[in-house]
Amino acid sequence: MFWAIASSIVGVIMATAMIIIRARASKQPASIRKIVLPPLFMSTGALMFLFPMFRVDWSQVLEAIVVGMVFSIFLIKTTKFEIQNESIYLIPSRLFIVVLVGLLLLRLILKSIIGQSISVGETSGMFFLLAFGMILTWRFFMLIKFKKLQKQIIKNP
Repeated sequence: MFWAIASSIVGVIMATAMIIIRARASKQPASIRKIVLPPLFMSTGALMFLFPMFRVDWSQVLEAIVVGMVFSIFLIKTTKFEIQNESIYLIPSRLFIVVLVGLLLLRLILKSIIGQSISVGETSGMFFLLAFGMILTWRFFMLIKFKKLQKQIIKNP
Protein backbone atom coordinates (compact mmCIF):
# COMPACT_ATOMS: atom_id res chain seq x y z
CA MET A 1 0.00 0.00 0.00
CA PHE A 2 2.88 2.36 0.85
CA TRP A 3 4.39 1.98 -2.65
CA ALA A 4 1.07 2.63 -4.34
CA ILE A 5 0.60 5.86 -2.39
CA ALA A 6 4.23 6.89 -2.87
CA SER A 7 4.09 6.33 -6.63
CA SER A 8 0.85 8.32 -6.83
CA ILE A 9 2.48 11.22 -4.98
CA VAL A 10 5.43 11.08 -7.37
CA GLY A 11 2.95 11.19 -10.28
CA VAL A 12 1.33 14.34 -8.87
CA ILE A 13 4.76 15.95 -8.40
CA MET A 14 5.76 15.05 -11.96
CA ALA A 15 2.52 16.47 -13.38
CA THR A 16 3.05 19.70 -11.44
CA ALA A 17 6.62 19.90 -12.72
CA MET A 18 5.39 19.32 -16.26
CA ILE A 19 2.92 22.21 -15.98
CA ILE A 20 5.67 24.53 -14.70
CA ILE A 21 8.12 23.41 -17.39
CA ARG A 22 5.46 23.85 -20.08
CA ALA A 23 4.73 27.40 -18.88
CA ARG A 24 8.43 28.29 -19.03
CA ALA A 25 8.90 26.60 -22.41
CA SER A 26 6.38 28.92 -24.03
CA LYS A 27 8.68 31.89 -23.31
CA GLN A 28 11.53 30.50 -25.42
CA PRO A 29 11.55 29.30 -29.02
CA ALA A 30 10.83 25.61 -29.50
CA SER A 31 13.41 23.37 -31.14
CA ILE A 32 13.69 19.83 -32.38
CA ARG A 33 16.02 19.07 -29.49
CA LYS A 34 13.46 20.32 -26.93
CA ILE A 35 10.81 18.12 -28.52
CA VAL A 36 12.88 14.94 -28.90
CA LEU A 37 14.94 14.87 -25.69
CA PRO A 38 12.16 14.34 -23.06
CA PRO A 39 11.03 10.95 -24.43
CA LEU A 40 14.66 9.99 -24.94
CA PHE A 41 15.45 10.76 -21.30
CA MET A 42 12.28 9.01 -20.16
CA SER A 43 13.25 5.87 -22.07
CA THR A 44 15.94 5.18 -19.46
CA GLY A 45 13.06 4.28 -17.14
CA ALA A 46 12.69 1.08 -19.14
CA LEU A 47 15.67 -0.20 -17.17
CA MET A 48 13.09 -0.98 -14.47
CA PHE A 49 12.19 -4.06 -16.52
CA LEU A 50 15.59 -5.57 -15.70
CA PHE A 51 14.05 -6.39 -12.32
CA PRO A 52 11.49 -9.24 -12.30
CA MET A 53 8.98 -7.43 -10.04
CA PHE A 54 8.31 -4.83 -12.79
CA ARG A 55 7.93 -7.21 -15.72
CA VAL A 56 4.57 -7.58 -17.42
CA ASP A 57 3.17 -9.89 -20.09
CA TRP A 58 3.42 -8.83 -23.73
CA SER A 59 -0.34 -8.43 -23.87
CA GLN A 60 -0.13 -5.95 -20.97
CA VAL A 61 2.73 -4.12 -22.72
CA LEU A 62 0.59 -3.70 -25.84
CA GLU A 63 -2.46 -2.72 -23.81
CA ALA A 64 -0.57 -0.07 -21.81
CA ILE A 65 1.08 1.45 -24.88
CA VAL A 66 -2.19 1.60 -26.83
CA VAL A 67 -3.99 3.26 -23.90
CA GLY A 68 -1.11 5.75 -23.68
CA MET A 69 -1.42 6.48 -27.39
CA VAL A 70 -5.16 7.08 -26.99
CA PHE A 71 -4.54 9.42 -24.02
CA SER A 72 -1.99 11.34 -26.11
CA ILE A 73 -4.79 12.52 -28.40
CA PHE A 74 -5.83 15.03 -25.72
CA LEU A 75 -2.28 16.38 -25.45
CA ILE A 76 -1.87 16.51 -29.23
CA LYS A 77 -5.10 18.51 -29.60
CA THR A 78 -4.06 21.05 -26.94
CA THR A 79 -0.53 21.58 -28.27
CA LYS A 80 -0.26 24.47 -30.67
CA PHE A 81 2.70 26.37 -32.12
CA GLU A 82 2.96 29.85 -33.61
CA ILE A 83 5.59 31.68 -35.59
CA GLN A 84 6.98 34.87 -34.02
CA ASN A 85 9.95 36.71 -35.53
CA GLU A 86 10.94 33.70 -37.62
CA SER A 87 11.02 31.47 -34.54
CA ILE A 88 8.51 28.84 -33.48
CA TYR A 89 6.93 29.14 -30.05
CA LEU A 90 4.66 26.83 -28.10
CA ILE A 91 1.36 28.56 -27.37
CA PRO A 92 0.41 28.27 -23.68
CA SER A 93 -3.02 26.70 -23.24
CA ARG A 94 -5.15 26.57 -20.11
CA LEU A 95 -6.88 23.58 -21.64
CA PHE A 96 -3.53 21.74 -21.60
CA ILE A 97 -3.42 22.05 -17.80
CA VAL A 98 -7.01 20.83 -17.53
CA VAL A 99 -6.23 17.86 -19.80
CA LEU A 100 -3.04 17.05 -17.88
CA VAL A 101 -4.82 17.14 -14.51
CA GLY A 102 -7.70 15.10 -15.94
CA LEU A 103 -5.30 12.47 -17.29
CA LEU A 104 -3.52 12.38 -13.93
CA LEU A 105 -6.81 11.81 -12.08
CA LEU A 106 -7.84 9.13 -14.58
CA ARG A 107 -4.42 7.50 -14.18
CA LEU A 108 -4.77 7.49 -10.37
CA ILE A 109 -8.24 5.94 -10.60
CA LEU A 110 -7.09 3.29 -13.07
CA LYS A 111 -4.02 2.60 -10.97
CA SER A 112 -6.11 1.98 -7.85
CA ILE A 113 -8.46 -0.34 -9.77
CA ILE A 114 -5.71 -2.27 -11.56
CA GLY A 115 -3.56 -2.32 -8.43
CA GLN A 116 -6.15 -4.51 -6.73
CA SER A 117 -5.60 -7.36 -9.18
CA ILE A 118 -1.87 -7.15 -9.99
CA SER A 119 1.24 -6.37 -7.96
CA VAL A 120 2.57 -2.87 -7.36
CA GLY A 121 5.63 -3.66 -9.49
CA GLU A 122 3.55 -4.80 -12.45
CA THR A 123 1.24 -1.79 -12.03
CA SER A 124 4.29 0.49 -12.04
CA GLY A 125 5.61 -1.19 -15.16
CA MET A 126 2.28 -0.86 -16.96
CA PHE A 127 1.89 2.81 -16.04
CA PHE A 128 5.45 3.57 -17.12
CA LEU A 129 4.58 2.03 -20.50
CA LEU A 130 1.31 3.96 -20.62
CA ALA A 131 3.10 7.26 -19.89
CA PHE A 132 5.89 6.46 -22.35
CA GLY A 133 3.42 5.55 -25.09
CA MET A 134 1.53 8.78 -24.41
CA ILE A 135 4.60 11.03 -24.38
CA LEU A 136 6.28 9.37 -27.35
CA THR A 137 3.13 9.71 -29.49
CA TRP A 138 2.50 13.28 -28.35
CA ARG A 139 6.08 14.34 -29.04
CA PHE A 140 6.04 12.62 -32.44
CA PHE A 141 3.04 14.70 -33.49
CA MET A 142 4.61 17.82 -31.96
CA LEU A 143 7.66 17.19 -34.14
CA ILE A 144 5.47 16.89 -37.25
CA LYS A 145 3.71 20.20 -36.45
CA PHE A 146 7.06 21.86 -35.73
CA LYS A 147 8.61 20.64 -39.00
CA LYS A 148 5.61 21.97 -41.00
CA LEU A 149 6.06 25.40 -39.46
CA GLN A 150 9.79 25.26 -40.10
CA LYS A 151 9.07 24.66 -43.79
CA GLN A 152 6.71 27.66 -43.77
CA ILE A 153 9.46 29.88 -42.35
CA ILE A 154 11.91 28.69 -45.02
CA LYS A 155 9.37 29.29 -47.84
CA ASN A 156 8.30 32.73 -46.55
CA PRO A 157 11.35 34.42 -45.00
